[in-house]
Amino acid sequence: MPKERKKVLCMDAQRHAEYYGMQRTFDKLYAKSKAGETFTGLMELVLSPDNIMLAYRNIKANTGSYTAGTDKQNIGDIGRLPPAEVIGKVRKIVTGSEHGYRPKPVRRKDIPKPNGKTRPLGIPCIWDRLVQQCIKQILEPICEAKFSNNSYGFRPNRSVEHAISRTYSLLQRAHLHYVLEFDIKGFFDNVNHSKLIKQLWTMGIQDKQLLFVIKRILKAPIRMPDGSTVYPTKGTPQGGIISPLLANVVLNELDHWIDSQWTEHPVANRYGTWRTIRTSEVFDKSKGYQKMRNSNLKEMFIVRYADDFRIFCRNREDAEKAMEAVTRWITERLKLEASPEKTRIVNVRKRYSEFLGFKIMVYRKGGKYVVKSHICDKKLQLEESKLVEQAKRIAKPAQGRTQSEEIGLFDEMVLGIQNYYRIATCISLDCRKIHRRVMTVLTNRLNTESGCQLIREGGAMTDSEKERYGTSQMVRYVSGINRPIYPIAFIKYKTAIGISTAVCCFSPAGRKKIHDNLEMDATLFAYLREHPPEGHSLEYADCRLSLLPAQKGKCIVSGEWFLQPDSIVCHMKVPKEQGGQERYSNLVLLHRRYLPLLTDQDAAALKSICKQLTVTRKQLTKINNLRTAAKLAAI
Repeated sequence: MPKERKKVLCMDAQRHAEYYGMQRTFDKLYAKSKAGETFTGLMELVLSPDNIMLAYRNIKANTGSYTAGTDKQNIGDIGRLPPAEVIGKVRKIVTGSEHGYRPKPVRRKDIPKPNGKTRPLGIPCIWDRLVQQCIKQILEPICEAKFSNNSYGFRPNRSVEHAISRTYSLLQRAHLHYVLEFDIKGFFDNVNHSKLIKQLWTMGIQDKQLLFVIKRILKAPIRMPDGSTVYPTKGTPQGGIISPLLANVVLNELDHWIDSQWTEHPVANRYGTWRTIRTSEVFDKSKGYQKMRNSNLKEMFIVRYADDFRIFCRNREDAEKAMEAVTRWITERLKLEASPEKTRIVNVRKRYSEFLGFKIMVYRKGGKYVVKSHICDKKLQLEESKLVEQAKRIAKPAQGRTQSEEIGLFDEMVLGIQNYYRIATCISLDCRKIHRRVMTVLTNRLNTESGCQLIREGGAMTDSEKERYGTSQMVRYVSGINRPIYPIAFIKYKTAIGISTAVCCFSPAGRKKIHDNLEMDATLFAYLREHPPEGHSLEYADCRLSLLPAQKGKCIVSGEWFLQPDSIVCHMKVPKEQGGQERYSNLVLLHRRYLPLLTDQDAAALKSICKQLTVTRKQLTKINNLRTAAKLAAI
């Protein structure tokens, strides 16, 4: 039997792929792409039952799945349908028409930005989002094999922290103090469709049927707020599931071109040698770089997060040449335009450079230059104003909310700010400024004639709260409410950790540090997938797979391992006829032999069954709990 483990490394996307038996397929696609092979039969994989079911599972985990498109439907409407009907409908939507796939109009919603402008968001209909997710799952391993290591946005296992860590390293260790700040005008609205399709083809994605579907996604009509319809000729709608992946495909060519100018130059590779640093084998190109510095080559390194990127150079002359060359390359090759107002060269020894909400510079300390970073001014002002407004609502809750709920929202905002910005070296100084303003508002607003409602002592903290704020003297409570108000100023700088190039979602070796494979018998999952329950919804079928590892492959009644797949029964605690829903919380897995004990029979027959099955007192308690939920008399 498999051994139980105290701690399991787990990534949701990888675990879902294992539930639906797609991980091996993704690994093969990645390996073939790494080997430079081309792909022509991808639509079969896109429309395979397991891939469609996995797409539903991944979309369901996203809260945005309950946002309706122009057809007024959300993921719940899909989840209520039988699995076979969902699979059939997805296939019909994509291939069932003689005119090919035709996505429904995308709902345009304008999201306000801090500067007073708006960001256009495109919300596809839920069935079109499901199609996009199916495509994304198949394209991602192929594209990941081709993407540059200097790209950090909207990719598995990569984050803002990794991008900032790389930025710190280039400034402090490599001494590249001239930073090119680039801004592409309306990137998502101006992506050239023909260029994008050619880039996908060059990456090896040469399935014409799939490329046709992607073209249709790009040209999906947009339903404007005033009811009019626009037919786009360029751009990828922000809000589409596949848009971030396509954006990375567009800019991947830029990443590799900049890499070829210095880091991947033939001279650097020719003089490079393998060496061991700590426990890792690293290809050291320092000798090659020394040779190249004697030439007229421009030394440049890129760090990119989605459409936001910075280029690092050693001197102003190189920076000026690089800015002219990159600007022309973006215009001529990608058919995009760099914003002249926002594109500039910054000497970080003299002033701050802004990137991903941080402002970063270097200062001299003990004969060397050291990184210093803050929350950038606009973001600091924005976060402060948001927290102050929420602090006011604690004193005077919004209609329909309680003080406790408002404190909960305030705490969520504090955690969000601290978790994102704690890699700024001067984070404690910035948060103190916010804290003073917030505490002034709270103290003044909660000060009544009977005394100040803001107190130091209150209810007990949870374990996670104790771990984070247990030693702080700045925690406050509102009188009569046990929920703590988190102190924004109680924060310590966290060293930004860089990404390990060995980490990869799509190879067994690359997953070792981030994910543990399921130790359960894969045939159990395969059986449940291949034998969908008749008369039940897709949500019910999906929850069965979740319950199997959640119950550690054991029966909820007896605690015995499931050894035979056909012995597994998914039982609804509250039956449908009593209003029970096919939801995870209302379902359990048990051995088939215990099912008669959960039916409405006379007491003598039930006792006889218990005797035959040698039901223990502990098992009988569990059975009676399930009978009580179904409004049946206890045995």
